[in-house]
Parts: sequence; C-alpha cells; structure tokens
Amino acid sequence: MIVTVTPNPSLDRTYEVPALDRGEVVRATGERVDPGGKGVNVSRAVAAAGRRTVAVLPLGGAPGALVADLLDAQGIEVAPVPIAGATRSNIALAETDGVLTKINAPGPELSPAERELLLETVRSQSPGADWIACCGSLPRGLAPSWYAELVARAHAAGARIALDTSGPALLQALRERPDVVKPNAEELAGAVGRPLATVGDAVKAAEELRELGARAVLASLGADGQLLVTGEGTWFGAARVDAVRSNVGAGDSSLAGFLVAGGAGPGALASAVAHGAAAVRLPGSVMPTPDDLEPSAVTVTAEVPADRPLREPVP
Repeated sequence: MIVTVTPNPSLDRTYEVPALDRGEVVRATGERVDPGGKGVNVSRAVAAAGRRTVAVLPLGGAPGALVADLLDAQGIEVAPVPIAGATRSNIALAETDGVLTKINAPGPELSPAERELLLETVRSQSPGADWIACCGSLPRGLAPSWYAELVARAHAAGARIALDTSGPALLQALRERPDVVKPNAEELAGAVGRPLATVGDAVKAAEELRELGARAVLASLGADGQLLVTGEGTWFGAARVDAVRSNVGAGDSSLAGFLVAGGAGPGALASAVAHGAAAVRLPGSVMPTPDDLEPSAVTVTAEVPADRPLREPVP
C-alpha cells in the first residue's frame, strides 16, 4: 500500500480551445475536470496499476468536496484533513496545436492547527504503508522545513519516504535522509546551483544530493530518459516513444511505477521509465494501466552515457 501526501491539492479544469487570443471571447470545444496535485497524480497512477493507495490531503469548500468525490470514483481511498479555506482551482487551456497554458491558483493558507493535523493524519496512515510519497509545492502556512519534519516523523514510525519537491523544501528535507528523491532536470540543476548540459552533469548533481542526505535519487531527464543513483550503483533508463500527446503527470506516473516495483534497483527504474513513457502517449493527465505499458521498449543499463548531450539542457 502506498500513501501519498499532497499539501496543496487542486481541482483542475482543462478547456480545449482552437486558439488562445488575448482580449477575445474564446469558446471551448471541450472540457474536463480532474483532481490535481503531484501526490494525487501518484495515487491515481498507483490505483491504475491495480495497487491500493491512500491519498492524504487538506480539503476545503466545494472544490475540496469535488476532489474527494473524483478520487473516490477512481477507487482511491481519501484521508482528508478538513481546512477552513477552499481547495484551489486551477485552469488549463489546451490549444489544438499542442500548446498548453496553465493558470495555477496559490491555494489556501493553512493554520497552525491544520498544519499539525496534516502531520498527524500522515502518521495515522503510516502503519502498513510500503511507501509514503510526499509530493508537490507547499501551501501558504507551511514553512520550507515542513517536509523535513514529515520525513523525520515518518522515519520514526518506520516508514520509507519518497519525496518529490524542489527549492528550499527539498534542500531542507535532505538532512532527514529521505529514502528517494525525484527531481526533474530543472529541479536537479536548481538544487546544485549550476546548469546541466550532459547526462554526466546530471549524474554528478544527483551524487551531490546523495552527499547532502538523499539515500537514492530518481532523476527525470525528460526525453533523454531517467537516472537512478544509489549507494549500490548508478543506472540509466530510456524508452522509445514514437509520439507524445501530453507530458502532464508523466513524472508522477514514473514515481508511481518506481514505487509499485519496490522502489529500489534497476528493475524499479525500468518500471518508472515504462510508466513515464506510457503516460506521455496518453491525453491530458490520464494515468496508464498495465495494458498501456510497453516494457520491451525500455532499456536500462549500468553503462551510463555520461558524455551524451541533453536534448533539453538546463541553462
């Protein structure tokens, strides 16, 4: 069973539009409503893989109630933390040429009591969890040290932690030695304070995160593949993808694939790559099922192509 923690969830409304013209009335040709947030997406991917998951998240107002209903409809157990503010609503405008414009609301501010209740709810859900995946940005009211406190409490309860966040929240949490952190290339570059031009640059940056406390680093390099850097070794994984429909939630699907495959070693990396590749072949934020995976298209090797330039370098 995998518990996910999403401190700043959302209700995501996506409108399909022919084109986005500023100052004009734009008529949508389609719309959909989804529960949003990185941890929520991980739970959705875990559920799509046929595994049990519990989503811990602060929920408030009508948007929060709708998020809970949508998750329940997808077979995801919800451990809600009631808050006074309303859960944020995000808007995405998807143009027919593939351009996606997103408007993300800041979200409610959590009170000290709500902050503590969120931590306590995670603790109460920890027994029996194979992993606790803590994902996404922090809402107003939670200091950058909040994830560090969560990791410390979870480890004290004997749980393993996967952390997917960035900036000061990531750097402060590293001191509590999360079991795996999952940055993308931009977040990895930001954490070490320098650009990434090659796969080898990404490996060195991941090794630095391990020196700062991460026990393992699962790094997404976009179209270039993924890296797994641990105390036991370093592996590079990639998959053949003929056409990309949407990369929304692909990183979250990768983390889910890694965790459902045990969360360690090259086999889990192969699962992460397969789930991420399947996700980009699907529309919107649809999460892949086992039938969508193509394991034969995945390669994992300990011979890391360090000199290979990144197709999407981070300046």
